[in-house]
Amino acid sequence: MIAKRRNLLLALSLLAHAHSASASADPAQSPVSADDSAEAVYRARLAVFLKDPGNLPYEPTEPLRGTTRWKPLPTVPAARSGISADALEKARAYAAMMNSSAFMVWRNGRVVSQWYAPGVTEKTPITSKSLSKPLTAIAVGRALALGRIRSIDQSIADFIPRAKGTEKEKITIRYLLDMRSGMLDQGFSTDPDHPYNRALLHPDFGEKIIDIYPVPHPVGKHYSYANAPSDLIAMVIEGATGMRYGDFITREVLQPLGAQGGTMWVGKPGGLAHAGCCATMPADTYLRFAVLLIDDGIWQGKRLLPKGYVAEMRKGTAENPNFGLGIWLGEPYRQRRPFGAPGMLGPHVLHSEPFLDPDLFMFDGNSNQQVAISPKHRLIVLRVGATPPAPKDGSPEWDNAFLPNTLIRGITK
Repeated sequence: MIAKRRNLLLALSLLAHAHSASASADPAQSPVSADDSAEAVYRARLAVFLKDPGNLPYEPTEPLRGTTRWKPLPTVPAARSGISADALEKARAYAAMMNSSAFMVWRNGRVVSQWYAPGVTEKTPITSKSLSKPLTAIAVGRALALGRIRSIDQSIADFIPRAKGTEKEKITIRYLLDMRSGMLDQGFSTDPDHPYNRALLHPDFGEKIIDIYPVPHPVGKHYSYANAPSDLIAMVIEGATGMRYGDFITREVLQPLGAQGGTMWVGKPGGLAHAGCCATMPADTYLRFAVLLIDDGIWQGKRLLPKGYVAEMRKGTAENPNFGLGIWLGEPYRQRRPFGAPGMLGPHVLHSEPFLDPDLFMFDGNSNQQVAISPKHRLIVLRVGATPPAPKDGSPEWDNAFLPNTLIRGITK
């Protein structure tokens, strides 16, 4: 199985490199056009995807270069953390039982507890899935702080010339971040010509999102969760800064945070990054993103995000009060909160009870990647890893409220 997957990744990589080479070649000297080559890569990827949609190989990738001088975050002994040993152990055991790769607890500026599954260390890259979506909001905030973007209410066409004169010109950066772009809700289709597939798998997927991804809903008036809006953030950042998305994340987010890097899925070598999903980075890096937000965009005394920007991220909308700018909000309470539009079919995540901090917000991704942030208690709890086991024979279902509420109940001072 490992050899088969390795051969598959190699084949996809060679196809992608072949597309990149043909795109840069003299058309008069090339018997295969760049469009034909890109279509061949797309068809090969689609065939792989349809065989096992849950395990799509993220190829090709490019490095996200973190700091060269990484140091672990400060720690404090559990006995001095102000959280009971019983609560910490109960939370750790729950994370371990739920197929987690890493579990971390941070409070008041220090790591209180951390646990890694066998074979995983503090330096092991872990697939972010939708934990990449809060990173898009952080990237926009950083570009605002640098003066490269004036306002999140600017049209995306200010940065993506291809959008000018199209229905997507009405979409603002805000609407990409809060999922009110009006674009088609995320879904699945086996049709090779369906925009779902070309927006995900085509080497030039960004162009496909602009050119063919439908806008069936009024812009700004409908919540429609999808990767496509987040992927367009990469195009916005590149248009605003003149830097490739991964390079901007490296220089303006990872390195200032003293964070480790990893990899990012791209459509083709040298192509657009999939900003809405699929980066791989160590758990410690995702934790640093959360620390930046709990401290209002300030890292070790330096302001990286504009004053008030994190508060803006934490505002829900009439269309979905539980979703802000790339992050989820704990209130209003919903026992089973959907990822998609309220009232629509799709995954619904269990919250067995309201969060004990009503101001709690979180990063939340497929396979129950969770980084819960409690401003009231200056507490962050992170769980990343494989999909938790399905409940059976009395075993519990994954519960988004369990980790943060267990730890909050265990706070002693």
